[in-house]
Formats: sequence, structure tokens, C-alpha cells
Amino acid sequence: MQPSLLKIFHEEYRALRPRAEMPEFQVMYYHYAGLNSTIRLREGICKVRFSDILEQAPERVLRALAHILLAKLYRHAVDGRHAMRYRQWAASRKIAYQTHRVRQVRGTKHLSGAQGVHYDLEEVFEALNFRHFHGLMARPQLGWSRTASRRMLGHYDEAHHAIIVSKIFDRPGVPRFAIEYLLFHEMLHLKHPVRLRGSRRCIHGPAFQAEEREFPHLAEAKAFLKTL
Repeated sequence: MQPSLLKIFHEEYRALRPRAEMPEFQVMYYHYAGLNSTIRLREGICKVRFSDILEQAPERVLRALAHILLAKLYRHAVDGRHAMRYRQWAASRKIAYQTHRVRQVRGTKHLSGAQGVHYDLEEVFEALNFRHFHGLMARPQLGWSRTASRRMLGHYDEAHHAIIVSKIFDRPGVPRFAIEYLLFHEMLHLKHPVRLRGSRRCIHGPAFQAEEREFPHLAEAKAFLKTL
């Protein structure tokens, strides 16, 4: 019989902090829109939420994640064996597919539409599609982010088949080559999906990087993005 999450956290806490006073643990599974887990300590109570995708995970995986969360909370070095064990499980085809499906069902995508004040993402996409992909790339959902984020400039959301661009680019003074490069980069993610190499995800593989170097204003675009 598999031990309870509470017992696992007690044991992993004691292994990490042998002489420290143990906090009260409140551990539960939660319906996150992905493979998320959280831990926070407030007034002696350690509240932990595991994604419910982990409910059928082997004990070794639950222990690995408990160790990782506790190590990060108390600023200890994460044991490489635990990190590898959890990465291998999370990157397996079965769990990756399950996580993808959960994000599709539970996740929501808040977009402001493709037509901005200064740039139309659909028009930029089609120009890039014709110029670099022979017009053969099917257009995903396109939209501006709801806030002008400087941290997340753009990303491709595979679960929702959507490219989202930060509204910080939809303003006067932003050169067209900058937004073209950003969108081009995300379009390459459609053409070159993430692949697994062992337990690691290969996001920008050799083919991706080689094609990205073909963008005509690559240096200027990257220089502009650094200013943000």
C-alpha cells in the first residue's frame, strides 16, 4: 500500500532537516490546469498542493517532488537523483499527453484579438508565411496579451494552438522587423515541435536554430528586444 502524501512529506522533511522543528503539513491534490505543484509556509503551517495528475504517480515520483519542493522552500540544494527521477516521469509520453489534454480542458486563454492599434498580427503572420514558409503554414489562433508584459514577450501555447504576443509591441516606435522576428520565432515552434532527448525537452534544436538564422534582420531584432 502506498504511503499517504502527509507521511511522505514528514519523512522527506526529516531527511532534509534532521534536527529542525517540523511544521504542520496540509497536503492535498488540486485541479490545476497542468502539472503544477505549490508549497508555501505561513505561521508554522506548510500548505502543499499537488496537481491531481500526480494521483497515480509511483511513490518514488511523489517522494522526488516532495524533496524538490522542500529543498526549494528551505533553500537547500536539490538532490540530482530526485530531480532526474521527476523529470523522467513528467517527460514520459503518457504524462506529457495527459498534461496536454488537461490544459486543453481546464486551461483558458485570454487574448485581446489579433488586430491591435498599430499592428495586425494576422497581416504580419501572412506576410511571414508567404515569405518564409511558402504560404503553407496553417494559421493558429493569434492574439495580443491582455497586459504589456516585458517578461513574456511572446509564446506559442501548444495546448490551445495559439501564438500570444505582448501588447508592449503594439505601440509607436516599435520597428516592424522586431515584431516580425518575434512572430517568426513562434512560427518556428509550430514547424519544429518540442522533442524529448532522454528526460530533457529539446525546445530550440539545430534545425530550429539554423532556420532562425535565416531571418534577415536577426541582429537588429535581438538588439531591440534586449532594450525591453
